[in-house]
Amino acid sequence: MPDKTRASTAPAGFPFTGIVGQEDLKLALLLAVIDPGIGGVLITGHRGTAKSTAVRALATLLPPMRAIEGCPYRCDPAAPDLDCPSCSLGTNAKTRRRAVTLAVPVVDLPLGATEDRVVGSVDIERALIDGVQAFSPGLLAAANRGFLYIDEVNLLEDHLVDLLLDVAVSGVNVVEREGLSIRHAARFVLVGSGNPEEGDLRPQLLDRFGLQARITTIVDVAQRIEIVRRRMAFERNARTFAASREGEQDKLRRRLRAAIRRRDGVALSDAALSAAARLCEALAIDGHRGELAACRAAVALAAFDGRRQATPADVARVAPLALAHRLRKDPLEPAGDDERVRRVVAQVIPA
Repeated sequence: MPDKTRASTAPAGFPFTGIVGQEDLKLALLLAVIDPGIGGVLITGHRGTAKSTAVRALATLLPPMRAIEGCPYRCDPAAPDLDCPSCSLGTNAKTRRRAVTLAVPVVDLPLGATEDRVVGSVDIERALIDGVQAFSPGLLAAANRGFLYIDEVNLLEDHLVDLLLDVAVSGVNVVEREGLSIRHAARFVLVGSGNPEEGDLRPQLLDRFGLQARITTIVDVAQRIEIVRRRMAFERNARTFAASREGEQDKLRRRLRAAIRRRDGVALSDAALSAAARLCEALAIDGHRGELAACRAAVALAAFDGRRQATPADVARVAPLALAHRLRKDPLEPAGDDERVRRVVAQVIPA
């Protein structure tokens, strides 16, 4: 049965299942939920194509998580961070605090954010009132064990890009300033969106995204009509529109939860692994992140479909998402990156 409590108390944002078309965008986000280890999602395309809407709508689908009560970093009770500056969980059972159930955070990182806002800073209020040095966690702490979303990520300032690259590699945020020395976990799924016409993404950051969904304006007239109908219905009465989609939302929530539980039991067949490696070789992709992203995404897709083994067909389905943004640029190649991948997929993995 649908979760009526969630439907009646949650903010009435545009529901994920209400988005028309954009199947690659929705699939990439769902695969990142099933396996956060894929490495995040980059969404590029025209303005007004539901990029931000889809990311923010994803929050209502995420299964809740267990965390230590009162910890601003939401330490996992099953695998606590022994260096957490808040709860400092050690071997002494008396230091353990109660576990609570929380929503998975989806945190926006605005383009104008300062470095202090992102990484955290000295808590000025406590310094003035209590006369003690204390740390005020930033957006990286807020996003730990969740999602960090950057709209117009291609316009992000270089020093913030460098910072994100460091944290993405280590999973730890280190703050050394004003006499404070703080280390805390900062493991999150990075989701970025942007319009390539407004600027390119730095190659180092682009390579850190496991999947990229390239989306364009829908040209099918019937779908364009349905987009307008749904948006106008949402604007007339957001709660009524959200309630009308709650059955589909709940069905997708249950499917996601089942896929997450099933994922570790899904086997990657030798044929699928071989297909991923041969694709990357044929496409002349540098490094090995391409194979890994394609294989992890294929396993997540099999789990989402309720199967126990990932096959070459799964690799073929996710290959444009996992490999297109890793291609070497060829100014003489008339086809788009997605089409180049699909062309090679047809040669390497026959239907």
